[in-house]
Amino acid sequence: MTYQKPSPTAYDDSFRTMLNDCTELIIPVVNEAFGETYTGKEKIILGINEHFLAQDGSSEEKRITDSSFVIVCSDGAKKRYHLECESNMDGSILLRMFEYDAQIALDEGEMTDCTLTVSFPHSAVLALRHTQSSPDTMNIRVVTPGGETGYTVPIVKVQQYSLADIFDKKLIFFLPFYIFSHEKELPDCAADETKLETLKEEYRLIRTRLDELQQAGEISEFTKSAICAMVNHVMSLIAEKYQNVREGVEHIMRGKILEYEAKTILNKGIQIGFDKGRTEGRAEGFDEGRAEGFDEGRDEERKKALAEKEEEAKNMIRDRMDFSLVEKYTHLPMPRIRELASGLGML
Repeated sequence: MTYQKPSPTAYDDSFRTMLNDCTELIIPVVNEAFGETYTGKEKIILGINEHFLAQDGSSEEKRITDSSFVIVCSDGAKKRYHLECESNMDGSILLRMFEYDAQIALDEGEMTDCTLTVSFPHSAVLALRHTQSSPDTMNIRVVTPGGETGYTVPIVKVQQYSLADIFDKKLIFFLPFYIFSHEKELPDCAADETKLETLKEEYRLIRTRLDELQQAGEISEFTKSAICAMVNHVMSLIAEKYQNVREGVEHIMRGKILEYEAKTILNKGIQIGFDKGRTEGRAEGFDEGRAEGFDEGRDEERKKALAEKEEEAKNMIRDRMDFSLVEKYTHLPMPRIRELASGLGML
């Protein structure tokens, strides 16, 4: 198999998918980057990520930002933020940040009488890789005929966050990119079963912690599935050359890439309800059908989740993992684990 380097926007796409599907998870990231104290109960309004920049003549060039959004507090106070996800920091990022910030400010600008007012967003960079010489902040200084102004762009270095940091600070938005902290170790993991098992153990911990958050009601089943899917998506890119590493983690995390099961099931449930209501031709039929569709979607999701857990348990049993650990990581009852092991002829 020929190795193909991931496209420059591959990780950006994962970032945007996470933001769109797990929007509420961005609040702890904003708190970390800007020193805010949001509680998580605020309203988030996502902005457009496509901006058209004027070029020479009458042509325009489309630029895509990773995220632009507004956080609205209960008292009506609001701030706009702009985050860019970068897998490789280079000299162009600061220029691009200012270019995007200026366009966002123009898009949201207000004209009153003969005065144009533009408000720049609070901006930061999410750096997936960094070196010892990488700065913690960048600065933009603007000199105008009316005086000088400027602002600071913080750089959040994902590789600096341990799993303990991520869960303690509720930065689970970072989980798909956690593998970057092990990127240099991937060749060794691929060649050494012991090192691979150590890496897999970390991802078993991630999966267990996500299950616990979901069971405690802190995240939804959909959010958990979205995170697992994005973990696998990023892993498929960064570990493409290392099949045993990639497949080992994917067996633990499960979930499909981008259009994952939870999203498909949710959409199917909505569509079933819509079709039933439309067929009956009355509003109450639509409401009943929609509720029925959601119930069917949830039942299908539960069955799918159970099947995946049992398959995960089988893999652990094949690896001769202690049954108590299988129970801990899958949350399956011990009698069922023994049934699975018996079916595999390993009891």
